[in-house]
Amino acid sequence: MKKQVKRLEAIEIVHPNAAGLDIGSVEIWGCIPPDREGETVRPFGTFTPDLQRLADWLVKCGVDTVAMESTGIYWIPVFEILEARGLKVYLVNAHHIKNVPGRKSDVQDCQWIQKLHTLGLLSASFRPDSELRILRTYLRHRDQLVQHRAPHISHIQKALQQMNIQLPQVLTDITGETGMAILRAIIAGERDGLNLAQLRDPKCKSSEETFAKALTGDWQAEQIFVLQQSLALYDFYTVQLVACDAQIHQQFSVLKPRWESHPESPTVPPSTRRRQKSKNEALVDNRSEIMRLTGVDLVAVNGIGPSLAQTILAEIGTDMGKWPTVKHFASWLGLAPHNDIFGGKVLRSRTLPTNNRAGQAFRQAATSVAKGSSAFGAYYRRKRAQGGPQFAQVATAHKIARTVYHLLKYHVAFIDIGALGFEQTQREREIVALRKKATKLGFTLTDPQNV
Repeated sequence: MKKQVKRLEAIEIVHPNAAGLDIGSVEIWGCIPPDREGETVRPFGTFTPDLQRLADWLVKCGVDTVAMESTGIYWIPVFEILEARGLKVYLVNAHHIKNVPGRKSDVQDCQWIQKLHTLGLLSASFRPDSELRILRTYLRHRDQLVQHRAPHISHIQKALQQMNIQLPQVLTDITGETGMAILRAIIAGERDGLNLAQLRDPKCKSSEETFAKALTGDWQAEQIFVLQQSLALYDFYTVQLVACDAQIHQQFSVLKPRWESHPESPTVPPSTRRRQKSKNEALVDNRSEIMRLTGVDLVAVNGIGPSLAQTILAEIGTDMGKWPTVKHFASWLGLAPHNDIFGGKVLRSRTLPTNNRAGQAFRQAATSVAKGSSAFGAYYRRKRAQGGPQFAQVATAHKIARTVYHLLKYHVAFIDIGALGFEQTQREREIVALRKKATKLGFTLTDPQNV
């Protein structure tokens, strides 16, 4: 009997007109196919005229697609200029193009990238469209403003503590109306605890007498100065946040709907769940704008508020066709398990570390439903009993992400079956599994209520 020999298929050229770029802070190396005339590897500067010359060279040499590493933020101007010139640009994860050991240099890097891209071995990283990238820039800047404002609250608390002003003991949030009124009165020169206590809101749980005791302390000039400076910085960042929120709302208003709307399409329904508004949320509610763009109410999903909804929208876009399946979407978010398989056995299963902002947003949503009466809350508690809080957070974030994917892809409304409905569904599934197992073992499972 003639022995069958398996033939290895040769790797075909997928992109014959591909180029590779190695991006640096002061120099860019480009490589074009070796069959072109002239130099196939050339260096360029990073000034805008240099980038224009790079684009001219690539177009002149018949290049139609370019691959580059995501090196810091240096790739952004190159990407935008080449994209504007009609080239298809692939932004590639640096981990996917590791070089052969012993061949590390800028020249060899761009050649290696060009070769891999020619053979179709590189996949492009996801980037939302230009309009959503503008919105994403505003939202990321807003997050930075919130982070920069937070330390000044700690400075205010520290200055009060050193003067033995126990305002945090009688107020849950010193940046609320009562707290800010008292702080501004202290800066203005008021030192009498009774007078300061009269500024309290009648809804405060602590009495006026308790407030007066808490606001009697050792007034120190240097700590008053620190308090004044910290409050001024807090106010400064608050003003910047308001301006940034206005810019975000304006960007929302110029975005066009990303779905085919109909005259009978519903407007934003009133929220059926009561939620406490965070201090860091925008004053302008963009919930209606989000629904106008997507055709679905993402805020109706348990755990997702207006701020998280706009963050998720800016990070993932509205076209779920960028991911072939929901499993690809969950993997991109960093919420899908990565299995180490050896000899057909799973040795270890875990999620890989990632800085994906959308994935972090879904994790935050999962944490917020932990104690709720929704189906996600019941699912979180079930998973926490199985593997602990971190396991439950990732599993619930995965479930919420799959829900959002389904809503955006099929434009259907979100319906929460509640914790009781979830438990009933799980009970029915367990009964079906028990019946199958009993049948396999030769037994018959009967319902005790029907006996």
